[in-house]
Amino acid sequence: MLDISTSVTFRLKMVDSQYYLPNDIGISALDCSEAFRLLSPQEKMYAHYLSRASWYGGLVVLLQTSPESANIFVLLQRIFRKQTPAQLEQVATAAGLSSEEYQAFLVYAAGLYANMGNYKSFGDTKFIPNLPKDKLKALVWASQAFQEQPAEMEALWDSCSCLLYSLENRQKQLGLGDKGITTYFSGNCCLEDAELAQKFLDSKKLSAYNTRLFKKEDGGKACYEVRLASAVQKDCAVDGECESCCGSFSFEDKEFTVKRGDYSRVMEKVCYYLEKARAYAANENQRKMLEEYTRSFTLGSIDAHKEGSRYWIKDKGPIVESYIGFIESYRDPFGSRGEFEGFVAVVNKAMSERFAKLVSSAEVLLPELPWPQEFEKDAFLKPDFTSLDVLTFAGSGIPAGINIPNYDDIRQTEGFKNVSLGNVLAVAYATQKEKLTFLEEGDKDLFIKWKGPSFEVQVGLHELLGHGSGKLFVQDDMGKFNFDQSKVINPETGEPVSSWYRGSETWDSKFSTIASSYEECRAECVGLYLCLNKQVLSIFGHEGQDADDVVYINWLSMVRAGLLGLEFYTPESKRWRQAHMQARFVILRVLLEAGEGLVGLEEVTGEDGKPDAQITLDRSKIPTVGKNAIHRFLCKLQVFKSTADVEGGRAFYDKYSTVSDTGAHNFLRLRETVLLRKEARKMFVQANTRISGDSVELVEYEGSAAGLIRSFTERFQDDAEQLESGLLELSKQDAPCWC
Repeated sequence: MLDISTSVTFRLKMVDSQYYLPNDIGISALDCSEAFRLLSPQEKMYAHYLSRASWYGGLVVLLQTSPESANIFVLLQRIFRKQTPAQLEQVATAAGLSSEEYQAFLVYAAGLYANMGNYKSFGDTKFIPNLPKDKLKALVWASQAFQEQPAEMEALWDSCSCLLYSLENRQKQLGLGDKGITTYFSGNCCLEDAELAQKFLDSKKLSAYNTRLFKKEDGGKACYEVRLASAVQKDCAVDGECESCCGSFSFEDKEFTVKRGDYSRVMEKVCYYLEKARAYAANENQRKMLEEYTRSFTLGSIDAHKEGSRYWIKDKGPIVESYIGFIESYRDPFGSRGEFEGFVAVVNKAMSERFAKLVSSAEVLLPELPWPQEFEKDAFLKPDFTSLDVLTFAGSGIPAGINIPNYDDIRQTEGFKNVSLGNVLAVAYATQKEKLTFLEEGDKDLFIKWKGPSFEVQVGLHELLGHGSGKLFVQDDMGKFNFDQSKVINPETGEPVSSWYRGSETWDSKFSTIASSYEECRAECVGLYLCLNKQVLSIFGHEGQDADDVVYINWLSMVRAGLLGLEFYTPESKRWRQAHMQARFVILRVLLEAGEGLVGLEEVTGEDGKPDAQITLDRSKIPTVGKNAIHRFLCKLQVFKSTADVEGGRAFYDKYSTVSDTGAHNFLRLRETVLLRKEARKMFVQANTRISGDSVELVEYEGSAAGLIRSFTERFQDDAEQLESGLLELSKQDAPCWC
């Protein structure tokens, strides 16, 4: 038993550790050398230029994350361009840093590069250097970069050093208004402003994906500026546009101005490299796709990006797969604006064959889902589903699987693509037994053996039949319905469906702040539900006892992930900071609620004398108690989603998302145990490509903080000074907006 003073000190230390990256954090190189070697010279050129477009576009994320991220990035780039991590180590020792402090600096720098900012991409928590500020300042002052340009480096340090270390409450996490930091909105915006702006955008049929919102006061009256990401800065009609979407508008007694030119310098580079890639495209679909993407990033047009996405869907089974743009809305506190990402990957043919079989079985598997036929899409549009080895993934983090595009109107009627990122899965989910928390000893070896294969099944089902299933009921601008409102019955009420999406309303715009997590929860539940199907398990090569073990570990992984998810909950603001982890906690709550001994969750004391927890799952009850619980829950999720019932859906989802210290389980206390025993998320080192004569070379780096740093300093060496000054200029011009 801990005495009270030890307990308080221990808790303070534990909470503070959330905001550091540990020196022993896992850092692994993403291996794609064999996949790249097998490409033709033309494919290598195509992959190279798409990678360049992606890497430059990824720099936008610095400006989308926090006011200081771009300045910290430039500070690090200038230091490491002059001295490699190995060379800088001697300088650090002479400046008075211990080897642990220097390693902490390298880990911080690697973390900033890997997350494209100083907030974790998974969890949205700030991280700061785990060494004293005066020691870091001494290292900066002793660096060659400072010796050569003392005035510039001191100004750069002064511009970001306070925020670099600040852990004021609002700065501890991303959020809107007093809930946290965001650069998707000016600092004076609150939820009401975000809601008003969404209504305005809907009225103009403008998507929020590539926008930011800035609020100004003019004579006591609020004026809003909606800024579109584009290379072009002119607001008039250009390049054959019939009319510009830009201009000033009055809406609900407020003034709105729509302007172009956000991140213009960076978007110019993206367009330049997309044009270069187009010369090496394999077919007309790829050429048209890149043409439309270029138009989108030039003019700030989401319509053009949608058009490019249509060509992308038609480009079936390419050897080099890619996607680029303002894609995922997880980090917009309102849930509508997309973070920039771009990826380039090479198809893994053997694994892709399994996914192709899953696609072929989709029409048999979809009717197994627990909602009525009328709540499923009229026709299943068979997508491409491939396993890819990632060459480049630029943005704030790398997922295990993707289902895109995110545009509802395209997904519902024209289709989508699924990808599973094979070389990411291979590295990310490798687990050491001694680091496996909260499981019974008897489960650990089985977990290690089947975690990878079971997650492969879950990713496949989650992406294809999770995100790829379910119908949205819509009445278009002409008054036409995509369902028979006189006949379709809501299975939860027994009454005719009484609500639906109207006009330009979308899932994201309607469900806003809960949309991402709710949809991830729905997809995860589909994975749990359908992994019980023997045909699915057979497709992935699992039969008999092995198949039973895969199911058990998949469900056990989900239950454990629900507990681990508590790390990503902030009690002070009662907010979840990560969509997937909130979804998994919700599923844990659903399975605990099912009772009958299906899931056990007990607080215990660990062998080290500190608080611990233990999870149990009765595998014999998964096909009965477990399946029935997910059946009921999943049907409700789909009905609320299909019928645009925001009020019902939000109340339902919020109930299971609640973290409290009352009831059968004290989740607030369990959260402290999770924080005490958490393992930092791995970081990935990615290769670079460079042109050498007529061919393209792959440049690989070691899986370490130093390797990750070198990959970034060499990535932008062609125009480093011009690029860095451009980023600082973009950061500086918006600086007054965050106060």
